[in-house]
Amino acid sequence: MHSPSYRLESTWQPDGGRHGRFTFNLFNLSDSPIENFTIVYTSLTRVIDQQACWNASFVKRAANYHEFAPPPGLVLAPGGIWTFTVGGLHRNAVHCTDGAKSAYLNLSDGSHVAVAVSDLLLEGRASGPPPVLLPEGKLDLPFALQPWPRQIDAVPGEGFPVCLYPAPDASIADIKAIDTVIGLFRRLFEGDHAPFSLASNSQGRVLNLKQDAELAPEGYALAFSPDAVDLRYGGPAGRQYGLTTLAQLLNGARREPNTFRFPVGGSISDAPRYGWRGCHLDVSRQFYPIDDIARLIDILAWFKLNIFHWHLTDDEAWRLEIKAYPELTTIGVLRGPDEPLLPQLGNGAEPVGGFYSQNDVRALVAHAATLNVEIVPEIDIPGHSTATLAALQDLSDGQEAPESYHSVQGYANNALNPAVPFTYEFLEKVIDEMVTLFPSDYIHIGGDEVADGSWLASPLAKKLMEKEGIIGTFGLQSYFLKQVKAMLTKRGKKLAGWNEVAHGGGVDPNDTLLTAWQTPEVGIDLARQGYEVVMSPGQAYYLDMVQAEEWQEPGASWAGTVPPAHTYAYEAEGDFPMDLRHKLKGIQACIWSEHYLSRGYFNRLVFPRLPAIAEAAWTPKAGKNWLRFSAIVDLSPKL
Repeated sequence: MHSPSYRLESTWQPDGGRHGRFTFNLFNLSDSPIENFTIVYTSLTRVIDQQACWNASFVKRAANYHEFAPPPGLVLAPGGIWTFTVGGLHRNAVHCTDGAKSAYLNLSDGSHVAVAVSDLLLEGRASGPPPVLLPEGKLDLPFALQPWPRQIDAVPGEGFPVCLYPAPDASIADIKAIDTVIGLFRRLFEGDHAPFSLASNSQGRVLNLKQDAELAPEGYALAFSPDAVDLRYGGPAGRQYGLTTLAQLLNGARREPNTFRFPVGGSISDAPRYGWRGCHLDVSRQFYPIDDIARLIDILAWFKLNIFHWHLTDDEAWRLEIKAYPELTTIGVLRGPDEPLLPQLGNGAEPVGGFYSQNDVRALVAHAATLNVEIVPEIDIPGHSTATLAALQDLSDGQEAPESYHSVQGYANNALNPAVPFTYEFLEKVIDEMVTLFPSDYIHIGGDEVADGSWLASPLAKKLMEKEGIIGTFGLQSYFLKQVKAMLTKRGKKLAGWNEVAHGGGVDPNDTLLTAWQTPEVGIDLARQGYEVVMSPGQAYYLDMVQAEEWQEPGASWAGTVPPAHTYAYEAEGDFPMDLRHKLKGIQACIWSEHYLSRGYFNRLVFPRLPAIAEAAWTPKAGKNWLRFSAIVDLSPKL
């Protein structure tokens, strides 16, 4: 693969402004000089003072897109270096991923040339490697289980069976369930020996399965003896979880026989702590191939998580095929130098796109259903809609000033306008198609981070406010979301959203589920207002957050440093009063993709914190044990 002929290196220095400055060095590694060019880079550390630069001039910024020009007449010869400094930043850079994520050159002939980007360096302070995040670990019982079961008094054996196989009287449904877990295991651990066989084996152990109406639908019970394993289960999900527990036990004993064992006696009695055990994935900032998402769902099933929250739209792209509006997945997904959507967060000279066809969705929903994972789709409205508005310009009030408000991420006028009639026609058609694709009771509509001041310069919005007696941005937002909730109710769906859905008067709490992300206290306040709540505070469950304070630790830091020990120890119930705990439906990990430019970064940030959240979602507080978890978690599958 051809390497770029240019490289951009950068250093953050704490002096030169309130939030320091970047010093960039552009190296010309080509055989030809260049002149009359500009350089573009993308960075989450944005420039807000256009004049605070040296040896360069500001050209343009759009959210995380930055463009600068060299001094007039500069010719960058082969082997030459152009050094320039950019200050006026909106925050300090505190980690190596806070610098440029991608770059390219705009040349005088209108072409675009890729520029390689190096990690951001730190000046004036030692930049050592990040620390070890897990202790050595310690086991009280030698069993490889994630999450840890509710009750266990199993007796470890010295060896392990080659496999487990169903008893001769097993039902076809039980045999199919075993086959499903064999498939799950083979996909996650391609090089390991499968824990089950459908045929009997002289070196195996017989598995007796029986449904038990006294157990909860997701509950199961295991009884072990030297010759057999008995599995009782409440429903299909409980059967799968019991089989997954057996697969984990046998795989651990086989992979690390000096550490883990398979039981020869005793029992396990198990059921989940929470009904909603979720993981969210943002596919707008970065596109994930459908096979990667299917593997992530496999991983969720392995950890007994049961909700996949699919964040399908945001400012950066609309990823879901909507046949009524094909522009959403042509214009609304394509980011590039000459596209309506400019490069963001890792994009460079080549246009990038990607979306999920409705056939992709149907296949993924069916795959998840076989693993008892429910897919909850999200279209993020009314804010975070830059891609939508670029694709369908009739959604805008043409009389609204183009830069009358900006989102926290720096996008101008990025919210669907509640006063534009086409907004509701558009959403009706989108929801009509979504309800045919997603059997979940819920459609998540976002509702987060609408900038205060949105729509106030829109003549149509002003007219609506006067007519309906609406006050301010969040009054308009509440008006809008009430219409959306009515659309969902009409179609037999419930509204899910982020905690800001409650702003401005909110919506009817009945059949409304809100994800509390800003602080743990927000969830309690939502419950007091009557909403059902899923806890996902950034300070514990956002898996894009850095795991240590060291400069070389990748990730975001706006919610603080979130080491795995903190994620594991965090208790979502927290200070929830007892009379409100019935409103707490569960917990959820959130994977926001701004920093996930590689599979290596994904796995480094998501693991071991995702299995830590899975254990918090399943295991009672009294059963959690950080040292035990640390001893087992290295067995986890990764993306």
